[in-house]
Amino acid sequence: MKTRTRKQSPQEEPRELGFGNKLVDTTTRLINQNGTFNVERSGSRLGRDLYHRFITMPWSRFFLLLVAGYFAINCLFALLYMAAGLEDLQGVQQRNLLQGFWEAFFFSTQTFTTVGYGRIAPVGWTASMIASVESMLGLLAFAMATGVLYGRFARPVARIVYSDRALLAPYKDRTAFMFRLANARNSQLIEVGVEVVLSMVDLGGGQAEPRRRYYNLKLELDRINLLSLSWTLVHALNEDSPLHGMTHADLEASDAEFLIFIKAFDDTFSQVVYHRSSYRYDEIVWGAKFKPMYAPNRENGKVRLDLDRISEFEAVGLPEPVLETEGENETETTGA
Repeated sequence: MKTRTRKQSPQEEPRELGFGNKLVDTTTRLINQNGTFNVERSGSRLGRDLYHRFITMPWSRFFLLLVAGYFAINCLFALLYMAAGLEDLQGVQQRNLLQGFWEAFFFSTQTFTTVGYGRIAPVGWTASMIASVESMLGLLAFAMATGVLYGRFARPVARIVYSDRALLAPYKDRTAFMFRLANARNSQLIEVGVEVVLSMVDLGGGQAEPRRRYYNLKLELDRINLLSLSWTLVHALNEDSPLHGMTHADLEASDAEFLIFIKAFDDTFSQVVYHRSSYRYDEIVWGAKFKPMYAPNRENGKVRLDLDRISEFEAVGLPEPVLETEGENETETTGA
């Protein structure tokens, strides 16, 4: 396969994003679409930050962990009460071993949460010590769980939605790389800035060692005051663009990935928020344009923004034949 390589101009400063320039044999993207990095850490020096893990894990896993931990702790203390002797728990109605376990289990839940209904009470020294330790552990556990839960709710996180595909579409008298984004919350994002970096492997024409290069893509508009509707980011493929003259085969051979970095001020949290995402070469549609996703609502006079239509596009022709995929019609979508 004939591969196009790009020479770096003397005026162009080398860009380093933290991934290094020797990461050329990866088969996955550098940044996932949800903004996480495809980096897996290991080793004895790896920090075990439980609070950070609780804050960043998905909500479903967080609640599952809470329920599992609550059940496991009460099962443990129920077994301790049984080992100390259920005769030390006044009010236990024990007809068999299984019923005795559940009596001790529910007494443990009452002690752990400091509810204490009063039907069952410890009377022996051993059972009283176990109940004392459990009540103290319950207070600490619920205080920690409350802090983590508050931290998850209070943490400022931007909810930016992107179009499923980036497009190569007609723009003025040229062709442009573009994608669309919108704010998925009713909050106000102000002073929104976007930076798009092209990451691709420079094969060096087969003579030099392949290296990953990073190029800033100049956007027609990289900053807006308010993100109230959708925003289509546009990079024109002129002579100064690193994408000028490249085909889909060139992007695939160079493992091209478009890295997106967003910085904005959230008016609700009164804090700066960040968001990341990316598009790979196989997530680009050649010869298409986005359909409108907002229209006036005549019932209340407001503008209705339909976020479900953010990825809708239609096929169009490209003005420059050099941008066609090799051996394919210019309106055929690649990787869609």
